[in-house]
Amino acid sequence: MTVSVAFQGERGAFSEAAAIKYFGDGVKPMPLPYFEEVFAAVHDGKCTYGIVPIENSLAGSIHRNYDLLVRHNLHIVGEVNLRIVHCLIVNPGVTLKDIERVYSHPQALAQCEGSIVQLGAKPFPTYDTAGAVRFIKEHTINDGAAIASRQAAVDWEMDVLQEGMEDWGENLTRFLVLAAKEEVPKSDAKTSIVFAMKDVPGALFKALSVFALRDINLTKIESRPLRGQPWQYLFYLDFEGTMAEERCQRAIGHLGEITSYLRQLGSYSVATE
Repeated sequence: MTVSVAFQGERGAFSEAAAIKYFGDGVKPMPLPYFEEVFAAVHDGKCTYGIVPIENSLAGSIHRNYDLLVRHNLHIVGEVNLRIVHCLIVNPGVTLKDIERVYSHPQALAQCEGSIVQLGAKPFPTYDTAGAVRFIKEHTINDGAAIASRQAAVDWEMDVLQEGMEDWGENLTRFLVLAAKEEVPKSDAKTSIVFAMKDVPGALFKALSVFALRDINLTKIESRPLRGQPWQYLFYLDFEGTMAEERCQRAIGHLGEITSYLRQLGSYSVATE
């Protein structure tokens, strides 16, 4: 059975590469313009899974997708880490000295900031890396370039002037795999949750202590504004373990007693690379 996976962007986007890495070459990718549409496609049953970037080792978290995790009733069922190699892509015949503008997704531009400065070019944000390649091709832009994957250059029959535009070699993006139903992890796993607390002294300390008391390792914590309640926050937290473990059940039970909102986003196998 072919697995259909929704992702944000054009064919050749890094999200498509992450889907292929996770599911294999037999996957059926479904490119969509916006992250919101990826979540909706999974929720509505138009595809089996969705895959979205959640954080990058250079540019940090993708806040939009943290917000969408709360807005949609989906489950995180997997994660994959992808080494990101950015290429400077141009229309055939364009040279480095011709480039005055560089187009790409804001995250990619941030990851390549130093290289863009060295080019003496101005960054122009677009909705997608591969979409930037499509844009400069369809508009015949000969004084600009796109930053995207080598595969995007192949797909759109464009030239690669430079490879490795990222400012640091260890450029990794972590992607989450989303599904409408929970799945049981098949190997070492982690769990993601989101919660909110009353604005009282020591609230966050008390929340984190429920894990420390049970020797549960936390791997990620992120805060986002709580809409409609100025200066109040949602906390996203990843920890090692699953809800099948008694210590994790007790920790979440304890956390539920001191939070005003608590939701489990999913337990899933830890990325191996």
